[in-house]
Amino acid sequence: MSVTSDLDGDVAVITIDDGKANAYSHEVLASIHDALDRAEKEATAVLLVGRPGRFSAGFDLSVMSSGNEPMRALVTAGAELLLRVFTYPSPVVVACTGHALAAGGLMLLVGDRRVGAQGPFKIGLNEVAIGMPLPIFAVELARYRMPPSAFDSVVLGEVFDPDGAVTAGFLDRVVAPEDVVAEATADAHRLAALRTGAVKRTKHNARGEIADGILATLAADMASIAGPTS
Repeated sequence: MSVTSDLDGDVAVITIDDGKANAYSHEVLASIHDALDRAEKEATAVLLVGRPGRFSAGFDLSVMSSGNEPMRALVTAGAELLLRVFTYPSPVVVACTGHALAAGGLMLLVGDRRVGAQGPFKIGLNEVAIGMPLPIFAVELARYRMPPSAFDSVVLGEVFDPDGAVTAGFLDRVVAPEDVVAEATADAHRLAALRTGAVKRTKHNARGEIADGILATLAADMASIAGPTS
């Protein structure tokens, strides 16, 4: 099973581990949605965890390379999950256990607290570097989270090491690989004590307009994207 969900007190721990690239397929996205459904009923914070060395390489390449329509369907489903995390009513902490590229990098941008593992890892939105334009929803999520001095990295498809990812806005801090899950878990338990109603309303005030704008343009955005371009 690529996605597992467990309760650690008030924290729902959602772990993605397919033994490979931790790619986001339709099945993985649906499993994360199911885990979030459970978390909304049973927990007051969420912790997203990757496998050692790999948080996520992004969308499933076998789907992304199988034609425009399958690619558009998967990216649409991914955008919907990212927006759910972005506006999730409770705190979401991410333990970035290694590489986080493309949609994996976007998942970092929508988390509330992001703890990364130190190491020779690549983090960022590399779509342009592999010949794919970045969709509007991804640009807007990056614009929300990244400082202006780093934002143009998404236009150029640049990626960062973990320390550079802190400066660029993908991570909040970097710790030793063996400590990343424990540190992120501690953050999640601390944030789980916040009043959910206050978190939910403040997230709506801060992010609701952005999410609504993305949803309003998502269908047209997806209809216009295609595979790698010259």
